[in-house]
Amino acid sequence: MINLLPPKQKTRILLEKKKKIAIIFWFLALFFICCLFLILMSVGIYLKSEVESQKIILRQTEMQFDRSETKNFQEMINSANLNLTNLEKFYRQKVHFAGVLEEISKTLPQQLYLTNLSASLCAEENGCVKINLSGFSPTRENLFEFKTNLEKENNFKEIYFPASNWVGPKDINFSVSFKITSN
Repeated sequence: MINLLPPKQKTRILLEKKKKIAIIFWFLALFFICCLFLILMSVGIYLKSEVESQKIILRQTEMQFDRSETKNFQEMINSANLNLTNLEKFYRQKVHFAGVLEEISKTLPQQLYLTNLSASLCAEENGCVKINLSGFSPTRENLFEFKTNLEKENNFKEIYFPASNWVGPKDINFSVSFKITSN
């Protein structure tokens, strides 16, 4: 094809083509920039919403953790308080059996000896021990001395000698029961 147009017109057509190409290029570049801006803006909004949702989830998890941790600490404190209360009750009720034996031995005359001793905690009173003794006394007078010694002590209560202890004048197998309260 032969181009018979004058050179001025050829250059003008060429310039118009270049102008159209430049306009199309700038339009595409502007369109690309607008699309890129919209994409980046939507990604930013998405990331902000994800960050906010993760912050909310983190706060809820921290609150649950704090509650569960607080609950665990509260349970541990309640358990420790219960243990301390039980220990306090135990130590209030404890009786020093060595002291009980010492008090009994002070009241026992030298001629008497014990063959059996049993001690048990009183169910109705704290710090009270029920004592049952049995032993041998060579004479009734020694047994009576033991009874008066027991009655003199302030800690011994409800002293009971069965009537069978007083029947024989000598070689008496006796038994006695009483309660002792610790100070």
